[in-house]
Amino acid sequence: MIMLSLTKLVVTPLVKKMPSASRNKLILISSVRSMSKMPEEQKINVKGVDINYLKVGSGSHPVLLLPGTLGSIWTDFKPQVTNMDREKFTLIAWDPPGYGKSRPPNRTFPLDFFARDAGIAYELMKVIGYDKFSLIGWSGGGITSIFMAANNPESIDKMVILGTNSYLVPEELAIYKSVRNIDSWSERMRAPMIDTYGEGYFRSTWAAWVDGMAAIFEKNDGNICKDLLPKVKCPTLIMHGAKDVMLWKDHPTYLEKNIKDSKLYIFPEGGHNLHLRFWEEFNRVSTEFLINGKI
Repeated sequence: MIMLSLTKLVVTPLVKKMPSASRNKLILISSVRSMSKMPEEQKINVKGVDINYLKVGSGSHPVLLLPGTLGSIWTDFKPQVTNMDREKFTLIAWDPPGYGKSRPPNRTFPLDFFARDAGIAYELMKVIGYDKFSLIGWSGGGITSIFMAANNPESIDKMVILGTNSYLVPEELAIYKSVRNIDSWSERMRAPMIDTYGEGYFRSTWAAWVDGMAAIFEKNDGNICKDLLPKVKCPTLIMHGAKDVMLWKDHPTYLEKNIKDSKLYIFPEGGHNLHLRFWEEFNRVSTEFLINGKI
């Protein structure tokens, strides 16, 4: 955006006629002003953890964006942060403990790590001044959203979840274990995570997540949050990509059946990251649901 605005500035006839010193000064002022408009991340202590978060927009409807496994504000929600209507929404995106810039501490995955994240996310919203808000949660962030909505029904207005499951089946666990070693990943998939975390932290944390999910499968009989679904009271939109190879095919219909006030929206060509590939449709449908309760 800065490069675009500077390009427009340079090519205008008025600017071309300026002395070079004046022209350079104007370009610098424009650059500083453009940079000042860019959203800034902040850190705030929540339950003893310095949480990194971003707040953009001035709308009357606050929405918390919850990323997936090893996800962060910019890796998981850039098209939403930069393109959803900031007059309708105030968007808050966060890095969960051990993810993104919310480090230290290093990330751990005990049996209750989804509930732990939900508690910290809820406190984050309270600390920064929101008692009532909506949720958009992707993948593991969708599971965290379910915990939040079930445990704090008075605080959650609406919820959008995508790429989300409430239980594990053996086929899913087999997929996780097959990619536990990041050497099996393509360079295209591995590179951005290594850029974010460094190879050592990414390698060990991803392996720990796989082991954590395996522990849930073995010790909880695969139940992540099935018992919480009937406790979700807020209107819920379940989004699913028909070509999502990370999730068992029955998950979206199971969620719709067991969350009372829910709607299901399918992206026929969508995969697990449908909100990134098809962000315009995702943003449009999410906005209509969050504002008007319709799809």
